[in-house]
Amino acid sequence: MIVSFDIGGSAIKGGIARSETDIVPLARRPTPGNDFTQFVATLRTLINEAGERPDCLSFSIAGVVDPDTQVLTAANIPCAHGRKLAADLETELGYPCLIANDADCFAMAEAMSGAGRGHRIVFGAILGTGVGGGLVANGRLVNAAGGFAGEWGHGPIIAATAGTPPTAIPAYSCACGQKGCVDTIGGARGLERLHKLVHDIDLRSEEIIDLWVKGDEPAARTLDVYMDLVSPPLALTVNITGATIVPVGGGLSNSAPLLARLDAEVRQRILRKFDRPLVVASQCRVEPGLIGAALLGLNFARELTDAA
Repeated sequence: MIVSFDIGGSAIKGGIARSETDIVPLARRPTPGNDFTQFVATLRTLINEAGERPDCLSFSIAGVVDPDTQVLTAANIPCAHGRKLAADLETELGYPCLIANDADCFAMAEAMSGAGRGHRIVFGAILGTGVGGGLVANGRLVNAAGGFAGEWGHGPIIAATAGTPPTAIPAYSCACGQKGCVDTIGGARGLERLHKLVHDIDLRSEEIIDLWVKGDEPAARTLDVYMDLVSPPLALTVNITGATIVPVGGGLSNSAPLLARLDAEVRQRILRKFDRPLVVASQCRVEPGLIGAALLGLNFARELTDAA
């Protein structure tokens, strides 16, 4: 048995996992973001609720573990930011600990329990407030030891023009420190930014998509620009990874027409041709981070047992 956690800036969600099909949620607690002692105490309380000693603990967290130093970058959880979190929690709690990025856990959940079942290489893409992703090959997370694989949202790759007729696209500054990243235009805030750029009108992403579905010409123009910017980087990611399915999570994945359009645009741009959808909605719609962390934890616990 393992205890898994999905830790965000506002809440800590826990779960007990005995197998891939037996994952039971625990209570949700507020995240003590600025107090590491209280952070540990909250985790200990949830572990005690499990009622038995776990083999290990696994964590989905909104941050990235440096694969060389094992230091966590997690801006929205200050008390964990800059720590070798796995080592610190092992010292405090007394169990082996596994830390993984939330997008990686999403990808793992989709690969093993969602839309990626039966596929050897699964690329999980996040189109939420921003853009993220994770890569699973042969049932194993590429970033199991930490790292940045799957982060297709970052890097100066966005085209300078998009749409017909062409619209000039500024190299917007990204939170990662670079300019021109997919993250700056690919998520919900990015879609809103593009609509403002093209039409000088402020609308929420949901409103833009709703107008587009209803045939609104300005919204259609915005979606043309969006697809010209987002589909080439995603197609390149598919070519490089060899993914045969791309489950998508995040707020924009709630629009079936948007995903269908993105799927068509990506399939036009990749080398391998599919006669079926490639970019699809995620199937793990409830607690994918918790499910993914549980699956990673179960694999980790098996490896510990095999090595003993």
